[in-house]
Amino acid sequence: MNFIAWTIVACEIGFWVVIGAGLLARYVFRQKTLGLVLLALTPVIDLVLLVIAGIDLANGATATTAHAIAAVYIGVSIAFGKSMIQWADERFRYYIAKQGEKPTKRYGMAYAKHYMIGWARHLAAYAIGAGLLLLTHWLVGDASRTEALLGTARIWTMVVGIDFLIGVSNFIWPKREKSAA
Repeated sequence: MNFIAWTIVACEIGFWVVIGAGLLARYVFRQKTLGLVLLALTPVIDLVLLVIAGIDLANGATATTAHAIAAVYIGVSIAFGKSMIQWADERFRYYIAKQGEKPTKRYGMAYAKHYMIGWARHLAAYAIGAGLLLLTHWLVGDASRTEALLGTARIWTMVVGIDFLIGVSNFIWPKREKSAA
């Protein structure tokens, strides 16, 4: 794996470590301010990844799939970051801190609506990530060096479309609760 790929891995690990540390500070050590500060550091991780990938390309590197995934990661992190933190917070609060209500599972139309909200976030992530891919392609100005970026954008376009069709299918064939046998 190349340097950018390892940077993405490090940023993903850092993202979850910061969230875990923030939740521990908040619920186990009762340090709400420290917990909030730690949780607020998650966008800094995105900035680090953006700067490192940008410097690499500015120094003449040919864009790889790892560079493209960095843009995808940033888009997903921005669009889903708050909801991922809320998801982790609810589960940590209930399962680890033994506080609050058990997270509920959704079925039927509630699931379908929730899925489409997730799809809207996916669309926002796509707009951010694909925008970064196209901007980088334009800034580099050398199609031979940015081929991987455009290829990733094309694949992601198909994935967003398929995700939309899955979302619509949830309204046609709603998810049912598993019956106790």
